[in-house]
Amino acid sequence: MGSPVTEFPLEEEYKKKTGISPQDIAKLRQWLDTQPHLPGKYVTDLDLILTYHCCDRSTGVTKQVLDLYFTLRTLFHTYFKDRNVVDMEKTMSTLLVTLLETRARDGSAVCYTRLMDTDPKNFNFGSCIKMVLMMLDIWQYEQGTWPGFTLVIDFEKVSLGHIAKLDLMNIQHLLYYLQEAMLVKLKGFHFINAPSFIDKLLMMMKPFMKKELMEVFHVHVAGANTIDEFVPIEALPSDSGGRYKTLVECQEATNAKMRANNDFFLQENNKRVVETLRPGKPKTISDIFGGVEGSFKKLDID
Repeated sequence: MGSPVTEFPLEEEYKKKTGISPQDIAKLRQWLDTQPHLPGKYVTDLDLILTYHCCDRSTGVTKQVLDLYFTLRTLFHTYFKDRNVVDMEKTMSTLLVTLLETRARDGSAVCYTRLMDTDPKNFNFGSCIKMVLMMLDIWQYEQGTWPGFTLVIDFEKVSLGHIAKLDLMNIQHLLYYLQEAMLVKLKGFHFINAPSFIDKLLMMMKPFMKKELMEVFHVHVAGANTIDEFVPIEALPSDSGGRYKTLVECQEATNAKMRANNDFFLQENNKRVVETLRPGKPKTISDIFGGVEGSFKKLDID
């Protein structure tokens, strides 16, 4: 059984060699109190530390990212509206998302995710992203800052039927959030066991990937051990070539943690923007994406 997570202690966080002081966070808090549209009373000092850390301690960038972070969590309904574990049960049986015990070779925390159910009928891309982001919130609440974050997506059970269910809007939203607003220092983004049709997915992704993301993005074909250069192979689950727990054990542990922390998500749902209180004019999706929103259709894949 999972148990409710507790927040990583601030005094422990300040002992990490991040260069962040309580004074830095107090200054950010003062600024936050001047932003009527932001959910200041629900924003914790740990939220501020995570943001300041991923922005390399630039106060100006931190303010922009905090605003964007809460704005996207308000506008991206598919991932962040009414987050509730009860609604995620189907996705929890379809997807595995786990934080590996062993770090990447550069010290980054490693999130490993893969499909557990091979039937494309049961695959909902938006809901899978939602689950990954829910677990990321729990882990950061529990562990505080990481030197970096590496995302490993295992394509072993992915078929063309799954790729056909992807849509450009979700790909765009995910990559935008990953690059602009996720409160991590993204050090690696890896596709492992990549099938021959991976180029179809890459064609959909590339228009939304900035140079910085391309530089940390790596595709490892099925059967290759090239991931070991970045993440030790033994860190992977035992039935994926590593020495960690089995996939089913990882999935059971994650799902138990999700179920034990529904209250965490009910509280997190308060961390949203009130656009009517924003100085100037309220922000919409088209302000962020230039009005092309909603015009994306699912791609026809041969």
